Amino acid sequence: MQTPTTSWSRLGRVLQLTLEGVAGATLFALMLLTTADVTGRFFFNSPILGSVELTQLMLAAVVFLSLPVVCWREEHVSVDLLDAIFPKRLVWVRQLLVNLIVTAALWVMAGRVWGLGVRAFEWGDVTEFLRIPVGYLIYLIAVMLGLSALLTLGRALGYLLEGVGMVKRGGPLSPGGEA
Repeated sequence: MQTPTTSWSRLGRVLQLTLEGVAGATLFALMLLTTADVTGRFFFNSPILGSVELTQLMLAAVVFLSLPVVCWREEHVSVDLLDAIFPKRLVWVRQLLVNLIVTAALWVMAGRVWGLGVRAFEWGDVTEFLRIPVGYLIYLIAVMLGLSALLTLGRALGYLLEGVGMVKRGGPLSPGGEA
């Protein structure tokens, strides 16, 4: 029998694999482009025109396609200076507050970047040599920021539910979780 929890879990897994797959394929294409560009430049004195623009666009896509997965897994770069002195019974409060702050920051950024995408299409912004419309990439960035904000909010909710004892696992207080 399919429960809501397993449905969400399956949906999350599909989303994660899709984002990781597209980011991985983009990174592979970036590697092929760089290899072809360097080979063409070195052996044939003929670099690929627009390779710098394509590299910039693909690099931005890889970073922002990976961001929601990083947010959900909480694999951000972090400094644990206060972990040793922070009371273990209040770790869930700290994690809740951190995730709420990150959610708010990501949501604000998503809104601002979406506005930049609208402006890019209104003004007809394109790359310099290849004339690729940059609005699509800007919209992708805004959507990934918004998705990251929603996933971080979900993390915050998980810490809250675990902290008040409504769920038994899923956060830093869990037996297998980070303490």
